[in-house]
Amino acid sequence: MTGGKQGYRMPAEWEPHQGTWLSWPKDPDTFPGNILPRVESAYAQIVQELARGEEVHILVNDSKAETRVKRMVRSENVLFHLIRTVDVWVRDYAPTYVLGGGSAVVKWEFNAWGNKYDDLLPDGEAGARVAEESGLTVIRPGVVLEGGSIDVNGEGSLLTTEQCLLNANRNPDLGRPKLEEVLKGTLGVDHFIWLGEGIEGDDTDGHVDDVARFVGPRRVMAAVEPDASDRNHGPLKENVRRLGSATDQDGNQLEVTEVPMPPSIGAPDGRLPASHLNFYIGNSSALVPTFGGESDKVALKAIEEAFPKREAVAIDCRALVYGLGTIHCATQQIPKI
Repeated sequence: MTGGKQGYRMPAEWEPHQGTWLSWPKDPDTFPGNILPRVESAYAQIVQELARGEEVHILVNDSKAETRVKRMVRSENVLFHLIRTVDVWVRDYAPTYVLGGGSAVVKWEFNAWGNKYDDLLPDGEAGARVAEESGLTVIRPGVVLEGGSIDVNGEGSLLTTEQCLLNANRNPDLGRPKLEEVLKGTLGVDHFIWLGEGIEGDDTDGHVDDVARFVGPRRVMAAVEPDASDRNHGPLKENVRRLGSATDQDGNQLEVTEVPMPPSIGAPDGRLPASHLNFYIGNSSALVPTFGGESDKVALKAIEEAFPKREAVAIDCRALVYGLGTIHCATQQIPKI
């Protein structure tokens, strides 16, 4: 595999990190009532676990928020940035880091998941501030894309879904061939694995990080729903079928590990997008979203087997998922440069 037009490539998440970006939760619309304290508790655990193996960069709105969060998270490996954000989903509005002759960041356009949330559009500017603070070359393809909509193996293959990347609410003037050209030129990928749809309740229009993830150069973990009466059963079965006939960039058949979906979690506005596949691979640990069901054990075991040199850590995400995302959505890796 060769790099993109500018010699860059997007590394796999399991490659060494310098650090991880997060934005501290505070939006009452995302986490109303008594949910926010539980979300902050989950965040504190996430930060403490990650800080054992890498820097953790936290976005806070002001110095008062920084002082408050410092009391909750005590580690020398935590750095604060006074960058105002509305919501926590940095995976989707922060830049994508790429490595090459001179490392860079790719700043995609952020339109709040198909212009669904006007109040969250300012987070696109927060992502631009993160890009500027990186001190690296900033590449601006002028294309709407969120980090949670793609996943790579670092060797030339990219996973995504048709439901999201080909959605008319993102780039209506770009079809599959043109989008692939953009991704080839910016991320250094040359092989695309297109899945179908995401899970019910996902307001991102089917982000791939809830349904299928690379856990090795030729190994993919895929979500499945055994209950045939569940609305996720058919779409996830189709994704597994596609993965079964897919190859990596060198023509090698993929190894697919199936992980069951957690029990359905409902909310006043409908089903929440709970998925164990929204895990995050840090330097020293892999953080796994858990939801209080039997599938928690299965997911943790699968992650342990995929990453034997890392500790698989359960993070209770029953509160965090009320914001329609969990750990992977809330993190963005900074590869070691």
